[in-house]
Amino acid sequence: MVLFSLYLLPILLFLLLLLLLYFIVRPRPVNIRIKDRHVFITGGSMGIGLAIAKQAASEGARISLLARSLDQLEIAKQSIQEAYGIEVSIFSADVRDCDAVERAINEAGPIDVLVVNHGVYYIEELEKQGVDVVKSMIDVNLMGSFNVIKAALPLMKDRKDKGAASIALMSSQAGQAGVYGFAAYSATKFGLRGLAEALQQEVLAYNIHLSVIFPPFTETPGVERERKTMPEITKIITGASARARMEAEEVAKITMEGIKSGSFSIPFGVDGRAVAIATAGLSPQRCYIMASIEVLFAGLFRFAALLLEWNTYEIIEKNKISRKKQ
Repeated sequence: MVLFSLYLLPILLFLLLLLLLYFIVRPRPVNIRIKDRHVFITGGSMGIGLAIAKQAASEGARISLLARSLDQLEIAKQSIQEAYGIEVSIFSADVRDCDAVERAINEAGPIDVLVVNHGVYYIEELEKQGVDVVKSMIDVNLMGSFNVIKAALPLMKDRKDKGAASIALMSSQAGQAGVYGFAAYSATKFGLRGLAEALQQEVLAYNIHLSVIFPPFTETPGVERERKTMPEITKIITGASARARMEAEEVAKITMEGIKSGSFSIPFGVDGRAVAIATAGLSPQRCYIMASIEVLFAGLFRFAALLLEWNTYEIIEKNKISRKKQ
């Protein structure tokens, strides 16, 4: 009887935790419909953005793409129309130009799902990185995201379809944890998470739900370029010297599933999920089951994070010693 009680007590405590979290997790769970709705994607002419557009098109969405290159947009438009037989609207604009972005979004019309996917990255030690390069990343990745969201919000709030809507921001695993060589880039991607956490509180009353996407290295046109120039320490730490970890289509599929469930954090793979749990902090969590995992295993994942940091600094230290001997 005593032995039975020892087994039963943890189960009862866990069930009690689940029940408590069921009532306190906010925002509440939501389902965001994609079929017959307007999905607007920045940086949508290639890479992850184009893959997300094709995934949304395959689910019956109306697609709008915004990017700088009109030629690349035309190619993307044709590929989507040929594959899915739907009409695609394209808009050539630089996200740093708030007036151009506002004109494009007003022409596109009310948006149900906004995917803020554009971005640039240059991987280099901060001391060696030009201020103009740093400013470029801040202007495109961070200010560009503000420009897009501020232009889209009035129309999203006034949309006729009052069903659940979404704003999804494309961050990176470098937006969850700082990595050698990513100082400026990580700053812009960490900023997107802060933007999303605060903005979720402002727009929840309008049935608009924020998601932050944290993909790992992905096979995109810019990855191969960065592999050639990134510091050797970065290659060792990230394991990116041989090949990228995911295909854009796989990232797009997981992203769309996360958007449809209203997930605030959209991680990738076992390692990405572990990082998401370790860095959950004060981020919203809609799923009470995931909330229970975060509560129960926060300490364990913090320990794992410390082990990872120990390994990272060992790599850096060994590399420094090796360079001094050369």
